[in-house]
Amino acid sequence: MTGTTTGKVGIKVWSDYVCPFCMLAEGPLHEATRDLDVEIEWMPFELRPHPTPTLRPEDPYLPAIWERSVYPMARRMGVDITLPTISPQPYTRLAFEGYQYAAEHGRAAEYTPRVLRAFFQENRDIGRIEVLADIAAELGLDAEEFSQALVTGSYTETHRAALRTAEAYRISVAPTIIIDGRHRIEGVPAVAQIRKAVLDAQAEQAAAGDAPACRIDGC
Repeated sequence: MTGTTTGKVGIKVWSDYVCPFCMLAEGPLHEATRDLDVEIEWMPFELRPHPTPTLRPEDPYLPAIWERSVYPMARRMGVDITLPTISPQPYTRLAFEGYQYAAEHGRAAEYTPRVLRAFFQENRDIGRIEVLADIAAELGLDAEEFSQALVTGSYTETHRAALRTAEAYRISVAPTIIIDGRHRIEGVPAVAQIRKAVLDAQAEQAAAGDAPACRIDGC
């Protein structure tokens, strides 16, 4: 559901589980909105879908960008994060199909942050069904049913539909945050940036609600 249908300000966060900046975005997002009436929905965006080769931590690119950007930002934010040694990095389709299972069973909000921590703090291979099933069990989900759903592809089409939504919103960067359908933030946001967008959206919703109009049952 959107923020409009629930009375809350809807916030969609497109992320990938192998993107360290997506993990770093979680803190500002929650700090900025902890006292505001919002509905946060994590959305899938595969940076390197199969068969595109995934990155290798032993190649120059990843260590360089972590030293230049990820580690300095994490230190400033007080976030414990480490470049995983899994090589090559896992594809994330199965993890995202697991997200769809978690969402259907009421654990969407907990699932994405937990998978990010598993990869970036615990160095776990989130491309493996057994690792994802362990995470599901931690969240109170049925690990056996969860595993079977991934093996049989029960949520493959749901995930594909979610990726089509990313295309419709022209998502090309992770993280991308869209607030109330129109305020767009790409990259790790500042707390003030998110808060202003949410407050602006609340003001816009209030103004729209006050606009005079006639209904089908009269004026």
